[in-house]
Amino acid sequence: QVQVVESGGGWVQPGGSMTLSCTASGFTFNMYAVRWYRQGPGKERELVATLTAGTSVTSYADSVKDRFTISRDDAKVTVYLQMKELKPEDTAMYYCSATRVIGNRVYWGQGTQVTVSS
Repeated sequence: QVQVVESGGGWVQPGGSMTLSCTASGFTFNMYAVRWYRQGPGKERELVATLTAGTSVTSYADSVKDRFTISRDDAKVTVYLQMKELKPEDTAMYYCSATRVIGNRVYWGQGTQVTVSS
C-alpha cells in the first residue's frame, strides 16, 4: 500500500523537545518534496517545513525557524521533524505530505498530535 505514516507525537512541557517521523511505504522520497504542516485548534493549516527532492533544500515558517529541523534518512525511508524549545502555541495536529516532482501526485498522512503544556 502506498502511503505515508506520521508518528512521534505526544505531550511535552514548554521548552522541551520532540521528534516526529514520516515514514513512506510503497515508494521512496527520492523524487518527492516532503512538507510538514500543522493545524492548531481553531486555526488554519500552516506550512511548517519543506524538504525538496534531490538537493534536499530546506525551508521553514518564521514561527519555527531556528527551532525546528527537517531531515531525511533514505535508508529508513523516513523524514524527520526535530522540534526544540517547544511553546504552547506549537500545539497542533502535525501532518506530513509527499509531493512527487513529476506529476504532482500527493500523499498525506493521518496526522500526529503534539501538545505542549505544563
